[in-house]
Amino acid sequence: MIQRQEYLDSLIRFRDKKLIKVVTGIRRCGKSTLLELFQDYLRNNGVNDEQIVSVNLEEGEYDEIETYKQLYSFIAAKIVPDKQMYILIDEVQRVADFQKAVDSLYVKKNCDVYITGSNAYLLSGELATLLSGRYIEIKMLPLSFKEYVSNFPDDANYERLYSDYIQNSAFPYALEIAKPKDKRQYLQSIYDTVVLKDIIYRKKFPDTAMLKSIALFMFDNIGNLSSTKKIADTMTSAGRKIAVHTVESYLTALTESFIFYQIGRYDVKGKQYLKTGYKYYAVDIGLRFAMLGAKKTDVGRILENVVFLELYRRGYDIYVGKVGGNEVDFIALGDDGEEYYQVAYTVIDTDGETLRRELAPLEAIRDHNPKYLLTMDNTPPASHNGIKQINVLNWLLR
Repeated sequence: MIQRQEYLDSLIRFRDKKLIKVVTGIRRCGKSTLLELFQDYLRNNGVNDEQIVSVNLEEGEYDEIETYKQLYSFIAAKIVPDKQMYILIDEVQRVADFQKAVDSLYVKKNCDVYITGSNAYLLSGELATLLSGRYIEIKMLPLSFKEYVSNFPDDANYERLYSDYIQNSAFPYALEIAKPKDKRQYLQSIYDTVVLKDIIYRKKFPDTAMLKSIALFMFDNIGNLSSTKKIADTMTSAGRKIAVHTVESYLTALTESFIFYQIGRYDVKGKQYLKTGYKYYAVDIGLRFAMLGAKKTDVGRILENVVFLELYRRGYDIYVGKVGGNEVDFIALGDDGEEYYQVAYTVIDTDGETLRRELAPLEAIRDHNPKYLLTMDNTPPASHNGIKQINVLNWLLR
């Protein structure tokens, strides 16, 4: 079992704090395993089994729990009044109005509450209103490249592992599956489960085929500026007429279920957020390969997707940067201010034109915030007038 240490450390850091710990992320990214690891940590630090109430609502033994009252009653019956209790509820969104049960448990003085869910709807609407100021969100992704590498010998070839990482998937259980065909079937099952259970069932969309068509379009256009009108026009030209507002609803559902992440644009010179144009990145490149096949291998946009996910893991707010007529791949806003990232698979050519082109957007930024050029080139770290060129695999392994 791969130790998801950064996520586990987050749970440990907030242990016994009067906050509901909400772990969100796409199905099969490791949320249930994280709760198991946390339970092991509790037991190894003096907590008895009777102090832990763990409910995985995807398991058949809990099928009879359908309402928040039933959920609350089931857990409340197991609470020991004079002891600190740890309440862990996995896939909590399966119970209608679950937030009412969670809030009732939260107000008990001896209950420390942890919940997981597979869509961003968890933290919207009524839940956000009822639990406002009472929760901390821990955003979980499939394995990072660093976590993936930890499963292999120390002397393994990183470039080979990167190739495997993007083709074979970063979903943890995919590491247990040897045959490529079986991996594809596993990834297809994840995708189908998300579409059918987390989108179609919840949103009541009538046209499953159209939703899947839009998802395939988005997988094929990771890292490209997209608009709902462009997508609607593409579907219509293919003989599937669809309204712009319907596309927007489908995109919202796909991002709420964490298949894709949307980022907007930021004008660096004007210091303002732009209202038009978004980019979308897939939660897992292996899932993209499973859906599209290997017919298109845009190594640059795939690498850009991997870098986006890593910046997201590290807790940055991320935007596409606009600098006059140039575009910076990522502006990462963190606790220490802004950082700028340009991503290119390689900048090595005969006349240096590729390097100049990739540096140009960063050079157009006149402030003194850190600027990075990340590439797969196996060259020593370099500095171009303050712009640090770094091998991206070394950066991912930090």
